Amino acid sequence: MGKFTNSALFQKIIFWMPGLMSLLHYKREYLNFDIKAGLSVAAVSLPVSIAYAELTGVGAIAGLYSTILPLIVYALFGSSKQLIVGPDTATCAVVAAVVFPLAANDPVLRWQLVVLLTIMIGIWCLIAGKLHLGALADLLSQPILIGLLNGISITIMVDQLAKTLGFKYDYSYLIERIVYFPLKISQIHVLTALVSFFTLVILVALKKFKPRYPAPLFAVIIMTFFSWLFNFEQYNVRIIGSVTSDFIPAESWLDFDKGLMRNLVVPSLNIAVICFVSMMITVRSFASKNNYETNADVEFKALGMANIVAGLSQGFVVSGTSSRTAVNDANGGKTQLVSIIAAVLIGFVVLFFLSPLQYIPTCVLGVILIYSSLSLINFQTIIRFFKFDRDAFYLSLTTLISVLVIGIIPGMALAVLLGLFLFLRRVFRPNDQLLGVDDSGRIHSIGSDVKPLSNTMIYRFNSPLTYFNIAYFKRRIINYIDDSADPINYVIVDAIPCFTYKDVSVLTGIDELVNSLKVRNVVLILAGRRKTLKNWFKQMNLKLDSDYIEFAYDLYFAVRLVQSKEHMDSKEDEEVIN
Repeated sequence: MGKFTNSALFQKIIFWMPGLMSLLHYKREYLNFDIKAGLSVAAVSLPVSIAYAELTGVGAIAGLYSTILPLIVYALFGSSKQLIVGPDTATCAVVAAVVFPLAANDPVLRWQLVVLLTIMIGIWCLIAGKLHLGALADLLSQPILIGLLNGISITIMVDQLAKTLGFKYDYSYLIERIVYFPLKISQIHVLTALVSFFTLVILVALKKFKPRYPAPLFAVIIMTFFSWLFNFEQYNVRIIGSVTSDFIPAESWLDFDKGLMRNLVVPSLNIAVICFVSMMITVRSFASKNNYETNADVEFKALGMANIVAGLSQGFVVSGTSSRTAVNDANGGKTQLVSIIAAVLIGFVVLFFLSPLQYIPTCVLGVILIYSSLSLINFQTIIRFFKFDRDAFYLSLTTLISVLVIGIIPGMALAVLLGLFLFLRRVFRPNDQLLGVDDSGRIHSIGSDVKPLSNTMIYRFNSPLTYFNIAYFKRRIINYIDDSADPINYVIVDAIPCFTYKDVSVLTGIDELVNSLKVRNVVLILAGRRKTLKNWFKQMNLKLDSDYIEFAYDLYFAVRLVQSKEHMDSKEDEEVIN
């Protein structure tokens, strides 16, 4: 065993399956904690997975299939010790928005599309992990994500409201549903509404008095028992109906229209990003809390493997779930064994206890979805953005309104596009600063206690210089010089934040800037990256006028250089006068 664990093959396996290393070095004292946490996670996952299957538009069994194997796969391939993967509110809502228009009320086609979409998402995640694109975790900024989750939550709540009250909407868009909701009040099914009300009472009561109990499981068990006892179906209270462990009929794949897969490519990319970003927020927060490191690229691969397995087992999209991960952590879960224990328990239910699931009222699942969505509502953060960062506020609010007005998929695409435009605007036209020196000789932004140097401008450009902002950089420096009330003889540029990589347009632009400053009898001093910058100009074979450009080690060295030059010039002037 020792030779194998030191072999190259074993090291490669561990590289791909970091969770396996944790299990191989398992500490026995963790077992009681992991068993307790595994039981709790399974208890919460069972009803929620069935509810998400309803949201996605596939059978209840698909929700259970989405929970079993992905939990085991993530336990082996993931780097987080606490994360629980499974169906997630936001991603299931997005999947439904993609698949429903394509399926044309065909349940088998809908299931096929969900399976293919899930596998495609997994493949994108594997490719991204292989290409080390873990940095995509930062693509959806916090303002976009907050607005997106709020919009999706409101959409789900309005959508499930019809299920909990026993009527159907006449419109597919959210705004129309809200506007015409008063006309639906007369169609409310009273018994369905009462079942929903008592389900909500159970959830709220357990949350308040027994917060550690799996409230959704208790609500489902209690209301399913009453559904079986009083035969809710005869009173027109809709129930799930027969739940079998069947898969998609094999012959249906022969008639599947392959052209529909083209419609899944872009949405699968979008959903892959959403899954990964939301998952990484959970992964990082719980890793920080429990004091260990995770790897974003490894998490991308693990998410990809979990989704591929979910699709192959006829399930749907999975992601990191913050609520079930919190349940795991609250119950003392220590390792990935929690996921394996939960998966085994859910698999046991699928094998031996499917029959009782048929009596679950669908309105109960609707209440659970609404209750889960409430936890994603977060208007306080949007309000906080308004106070501290107006750009973040408008971006978050625009995302929220876009999702509500034009739908989840186009709203999400518009939000990401706006976020990129905002980023590009900041790079195209970043803020800049004029610096000065205080009484103790420290360099800061010019203010009441910080004065500019005599005949010298110290300039900082707060963005990397590239081909699309070098002209703006030159214009800002020239404008500052021309608008200055005092004569400027030297311009010191802080080269650290703006010269980050070699760009032909930037280096040529500096040559042009030197020529413009030469006309004004101003010397340019680049402070920082002295050796690197000199090498770049040398490689470009640019013949800079050495009388009007100099390179300094840092800002303080540049200030001393200017002061010594000023001192020498004043001495020369004195000699001329004498």
